[in-house]
Amino acid sequence: MLAEFLNIVFRSLKLDKTLYKDNKYFGEAAIYFAGLIMILDGVAGAVAANTIVKTSIGMSGLTAILTWFVWATFIYVIGVKIFPDRDNKIPFKKILISVGYAHAPGLVRFFAVSPEFAIPVIFLTQFWIFASLIISTKQVLNLKSNFKSFGIVFLSFLIIAFLSVSFVMSKMNALPVGNSI
Repeated sequence: MLAEFLNIVFRSLKLDKTLYKDNKYFGEAAIYFAGLIMILDGVAGAVAANTIVKTSIGMSGLTAILTWFVWATFIYVIGVKIFPDRDNKIPFKKILISVGYAHAPGLVRFFAVSPEFAIPVIFLTQFWIFASLIISTKQVLNLKSNFKSFGIVFLSFLIIAFLSVSFVMSKMNALPVGNSI
């Protein structure tokens, strides 16, 4: 079980596109492996961030799970419902699992133990995760084009970024909406 989990993590780190085509990695334990990767990604992010700003490790784990569902939902809606490449019936669960696997590069953040390394490691792993998401999206959705896969992931990212900024600004009462007079 541990060997299979580590195999998934290492293949994701290597950006191995065959990981997302092999059905043996989408079996019964797959959702748990993907969830564990996401929780560890959140904890690793908190460890890296704690070298700069104090961050709750538990909250980071919960945020990672929420982020996992949001990423998967947007990739599913954009890639399967709005801009399908073919008449494929891709289940949401398969996309959810692939998004979880694609976040394995975030585990490298555990090595950002000093403030000098934190920012470069966070940026490196974020681009690595983005590349992994593009590969997983292309493979799981059976897309012909890398550009289309990039577009689906990038559009999902833009929507998530917009919603995140809007949420934060609304909590700060800083949205430039309607409170005139």
